[in-house]
Amino acid sequence: MTPVATAAAGPDRDAARVPVRGLTVLYDAECSLCAFLRDWLVRQRQLVPLELVAAGSEEARRRYPGLDHGATLDEITVIGDAGQVYRGTAAWVVTLWALADHRPTAHRLSTPAGARLARGVVLAAAKWREGQRARREGYWGGGAYTAADGWSYVPALGWTWNPPACDGGTCPPR
Repeated sequence: MTPVATAAAGPDRDAARVPVRGLTVLYDAECSLCAFLRDWLVRQRQLVPLELVAAGSEEARRRYPGLDHGATLDEITVIGDAGQVYRGTAAWVVTLWALADHRPTAHRLSTPAGARLARGVVLAAAKWREGQRARREGYWGGGAYTAADGWSYVPALGWTWNPPACDGGTCPPR
């Protein structure tokens, strides 16, 4: 595995001389998918110990002051104990590599064909997370309609509009 970037060292960490003995996975604690995966990871047999820390948290900022913590909320980030930083697809692959039952899968995903599959999974998860974040923040559909506008989505009916009530006899313009 080749790190995407390094935290506090030069670009070449010499993986042959600096083995990975531990990984810290930064995950979005507000994301239900991320929380599910965090819980799944802690139940797995680990060949390389995984420590899970909420991305953007005070703990993450204290440990990794040079990291772009906003970016860690947008894309999975894994940090090796020697300063290696993995993002996106590489982060997923190195996390699977740390698990006893999934190391062979990590090796398959590190091939050119496997990397395309892994990237697709990462992109699908990111899109799902984006939708969940939008829903948490009160909008859906790229922010075009908000609950305050009177729009709601009911799976059996589709999009419905219930205009806001008129306060004091004046209605908002349409």
